[in-house]
Amino acid sequence: MTIGLGDVVNVLKLRIGGAIALSAVAGMAIAPGPAQPAWRILTLVLAVLLCSGAAGAFNQYFERDLDARMSRTRTRPFVSGKIKAGPWWLAAMAGLLVAGTALAAMLGWAAATYVFLGAAVYGLVYTVWLKRRTPWNIVVGGLAGSFAVLAGAAIVDPLPSPLPVSLAMILFLWTPPHFWSLALARRDDYAAAGVPMLPVILPPAAAARVILAHALVLVIVSFLPAMFGLGLVYLGCVILGGGLFVALCLRLAATPCRKFALGAFFGSLAQLLSVILGVLLEAL
Repeated sequence: MTIGLGDVVNVLKLRIGGAIALSAVAGMAIAPGPAQPAWRILTLVLAVLLCSGAAGAFNQYFERDLDARMSRTRTRPFVSGKIKAGPWWLAAMAGLLVAGTALAAMLGWAAATYVFLGAAVYGLVYTVWLKRRTPWNIVVGGLAGSFAVLAGAAIVDPLPSPLPVSLAMILFLWTPPHFWSLALARRDDYAAAGVPMLPVILPPAAAARVILAHALVLVIVSFLPAMFGLGLVYLGCVILGGGLFVALCLRLAATPCRKFALGAFFGSLAQLLSVILGVLLEAL
């Protein structure tokens, strides 16, 4: 079989990688300090994409047995046979991780450490250690996005400051309700694969209430950057995106079903994009 561009995007999870890279840029933009030249911003983005791509590819390599049991993932290249699993692919993933970390090191060792830790948390802590063992898997896995924010801030100042730390907290709190909404919509898939996601071990109504509770905490914490200096543009974005997400989670809690779980999932994406957009607009 021929490996196409779509397969590469799929294996490296570049859509997720793009969101993580955007979060890193937001971390850079929110950090107090001098404006960064274009080459440093592009280096940061490439470093994050390489490391997140390595972690995403390893996730698909390691989970190909689980992916084969789920309708959403059974066409992934390692499952379909388009890409044959083998040690050479593991070497390629390691090479991507080394290359990304080396690029980040050009921006400072603090940035390189955070970029590496983000990939390690997703690839090893979440994928290998936690995902098959505990419903807390995605809670800890949320640290991967937080490290991207801190990596972006570290290229401005290696010492963490309140604004980027508050944004990292938002990324950490965003991940569980985002993935739990998807897991509730795909509950049968995760159950068939034996993955103990929270919506699998709880009844749908209880899982929907947990998602709503986490969404409320997330939206409240999303106001923290305004306490540390961001202005009305950021507040407006947070109110719009957060209000939409909470409204969709309220609907899900009232009527737990696949349709409304998918609505909450897409609402979480809108909420995250509103936060990042607010940060970037404030930095202009």
